[in-house]
Amino acid sequence: MRLKAVILAVVIIIAMIVLSLMLPKEEGHKIAAVVGLEAPDFQLKDTNGNVWKLSNLKGRVVFVNFWASWCAPCREEMPYMESLYKKMQGRPFQMLAILYKDDPATAMSYMKRNGLDFPVLLDPDGKTAKEYGITGVPETYLVDKTSILRKKFVGPEPWDSPEALALIGEML
Repeated sequence: MRLKAVILAVVIIIAMIVLSLMLPKEEGHKIAAVVGLEAPDFQLKDTNGNVWKLSNLKGRVVFVNFWASWCAPCREEMPYMESLYKKMQGRPFQMLAILYKDDPATAMSYMKRNGLDFPVLLDPDGKTAKEYGITGVPETYLVDKTSILRKKFVGPEPWDSPEALALIGEML
């Protein structure tokens, strides 16, 4: 009886090993961005062709916002973002708005019509959005000066409010 139990356990272990080896592997798959850990690095071009790499922005607080022009809550949030962007000029702060599942020409037309000047980055294959594990738009991530993700916000926020300014000010 004991021998049968040992043989059964060995067979189950071998079957589990074989099955795990047969499952498809996702190359380079990372866990979604986690507050308190290093923010996933990315390198993306903006709508003017400039290249932005998160790791090159160490020493600055980085505001990373995923958005789309077709998204009503995103459009609601944009004036607050522009106000924050202007208030933070000359400080160690960088705002980066990453376009999510949207046509760049449509998004830039929206930006121009509404007087929005902050950089818009293109994520054509959605890789950065996947690495951050976004569930929809808008989603915003605040990354501190050492590249640690400090806060995640789902949904629109009043970014020029005293509370938001204080939160970012503490990180500067």
